[in-house]
Amino acid sequence: MFLYLLGLVLLFLVFRWIRELPRVSDKGNKHVYITGCDSGFGNLLARHLDKLGFPVIAGCYTEKGEEELRKACSGKMTTTHLDVTSKESVAKVAAMIKQKVGDRGLWAVVNNAGVAVPSGPCDWHIVDDYKFMVDVNLHGVIAVTLSVIPLIKKAGGRVVNVASVFGRISVTGGPYPVSKFAVEGFNDSLRIGMAPFGVKVLCIEPGFFKTNVTDSEIQIKAVKGLWERLPQEIKDDYGSDYLDKAIKITSESLSKMSDGDLMKVVHCMEHAVAAAWPRKRYSPGWDAKFFWLPMSYMPTCIVDYIMLSGAIPVKKQKK
Repeated sequence: MFLYLLGLVLLFLVFRWIRELPRVSDKGNKHVYITGCDSGFGNLLARHLDKLGFPVIAGCYTEKGEEELRKACSGKMTTTHLDVTSKESVAKVAAMIKQKVGDRGLWAVVNNAGVAVPSGPCDWHIVDDYKFMVDVNLHGVIAVTLSVIPLIKKAGGRVVNVASVFGRISVTGGPYPVSKFAVEGFNDSLRIGMAPFGVKVLCIEPGFFKTNVTDSEIQIKAVKGLWERLPQEIKDDYGSDYLDKAIKITSESLSKMSDGDLMKVVHCMEHAVAAAWPRKRYSPGWDAKFFWLPMSYMPTCIVDYIMLSGAIPVKKQKK
């Protein structure tokens, strides 16, 4: 029986591998709109798709990001300023794209823009922290998608949403997992709603990779900022040495946990854009595949035990 099941699994994997090999044709006429192209995954994806022959429209928050991409890429690359939290900015870029793609429509939008700080224990935050991150990570995704969905429906194209394994399991406090769980919800509802129109909606759920999201210096600075504004009562709950322990763990562990090969994520994004038969979900990173996602299917009591056993002890801990 075991060999029979093993054979079925191997047969399925071979079938899936063969099925996922073909790529779409006429790449030169399939425009791809990517947000968050100043650095990280978005920047690498824009360069990669440009080399493959796709006309890329790269949304950058800074002029420096635009300039560097223009220098590094071909004449097919279009860079533009984009602030996903600004209705005017999103609408302006959508109007430009509509004029550029014409009757062909837009082949794909990749919602990559996002932020990860401030992040800390939930009671270290104020509601404005949540509003800020949700505005970028969720409302930005929704606004950009809705601004171009008529063009994507015209092309029978794709929407690629970059979520996170922390949209499947929450292992940290604060607004980041809240925003990513919400992106997963939007992705799933959009996938079902757009299927009758021939639009494919795909989700990327990376594990830990070495980007600004996992930059220990950025995270430590943000944690210090949260701690400094806390009322003394909450500081007393956690203990005076809690911050030092949190900083030590962040500086020692975050870089070790993070994969430096960002192309693992970029190749998944490229497959979602260019494959004739893309997957519904991609989980780049060994930690995502073999730790975080399996843990998300475990009973809550087991997940809580695993997470709490490695947590920093607080001063006023209740038994």
